[in-house]
Amino acid sequence: MTDLKATLERLYALRNRGRKLGLERMEAACEKFGHPERAFKAVHVAGTNGKGTVSAFVASMLNASGKKTGLYTSPHLCRFAERIQVDGEPISDAELVPLLNRVMDEVPEATFFEVATLAAFLAFRDAKVDYAVLEVGLGGRLDATNVIPAPEVAAITRVAFDHIDELGDSLSKIAVEKAAIIKSGTKVALGKLHPDALAVIQARIREVGAEELPLGSPEPIPGAPLAYPRIAMIGTNLAVATTVARALKISPERMAEGIEGLSWPGRNELLHRNGQELTLLDCAHNPDGTVALSHALDPSMLGEIESRRDIALVFGAIETKNYRAMLKRLEHVAPHRVFVKSPVPSGVDPKQLAAVLKGETADTVADALARARAIVGPKGVVVVTGSIFLVGAARALLLSLPSDPPIDL
Repeated sequence: MTDLKATLERLYALRNRGRKLGLERMEAACEKFGHPERAFKAVHVAGTNGKGTVSAFVASMLNASGKKTGLYTSPHLCRFAERIQVDGEPISDAELVPLLNRVMDEVPEATFFEVATLAAFLAFRDAKVDYAVLEVGLGGRLDATNVIPAPEVAAITRVAFDHIDELGDSLSKIAVEKAAIIKSGTKVALGKLHPDALAVIQARIREVGAEELPLGSPEPIPGAPLAYPRIAMIGTNLAVATTVARALKISPERMAEGIEGLSWPGRNELLHRNGQELTLLDCAHNPDGTVALSHALDPSMLGEIESRRDIALVFGAIETKNYRAMLKRLEHVAPHRVFVKSPVPSGVDPKQLAAVLKGETADTVADALARARAIVGPKGVVVVTGSIFLVGAARALLLSLPSDPPIDL
């Protein structure tokens, strides 16, 4: 089977198995394939929010320093291959298809995420990468990525309430799951954490004999402004990434080059046409993420907006997220709202969203974008958020990009 469409249909059919957290299947699969997870040095990144952004920054800085670098993140925005990148580029379909099918053939009991993760390990081994930057899929302790040996550096960006059924109903319990990526001898970079979470993670650091790194400046070269678009919205995530980079002995010059050269779509990404028709895409998919977005949606941050009256929200969410709390956080940010179903089976009916917070509904993502633009006009800003799957669909439409089907795993 060499067809990407057929391969993805086969892979997506594994969704019915659910997540099935646990390492036993993944450990056995890695042994069967000759332990590809041991073929590279690793940076392991966990966190409720920001882990993808930190992973992307670290990978770009490593690449700028001359290291061949793999990056594994999830989910994808438009193309499935975005999940597995080497030196900043998604692997080709010609590489991806046989890898996925080989894993599914030889490990028929694997889950969707286990197949994707093992395919990434194999791709990185085949490419002979020096480093692989691995974003945790869910939690950390029982996540498929946690079969790797002790990483060079582990990072935990944020600990907030999300995936409560799987991870626990308190910040301490959630922190236990995330802290498990910390292993003996590992250097550890931490974002700004709630004291309950910080206590748990620091206890883990002491228990296994790891080393906590002081959180450094987000500026690689103190006092030298960075030319990364919308850098002010990155905040602590960039500080975590530069702290990791310093631990990896990347020079300040190469750190700056990697940051400025990064393309990380859909994360506080501002698109525009001829200086007008501004659209902000942000994958804020839980209450903690929408808090950060609401702070960022200040007229002084967006520059070209005269008032909050010029902002229209396009919002969609999936059923497992606390969309009521998310909407509450965004209630006073944008007076105009257009709700639409996130384009996955678990997407919430837009009428349910409108019942929580007053707004219009649309039948399709294209309709929602068009209606929001009509409301604010060419000089206003349309903000698309609430679900990474909605952001991916909107980005593909706005930029006329090819896309693979989304999947909420």
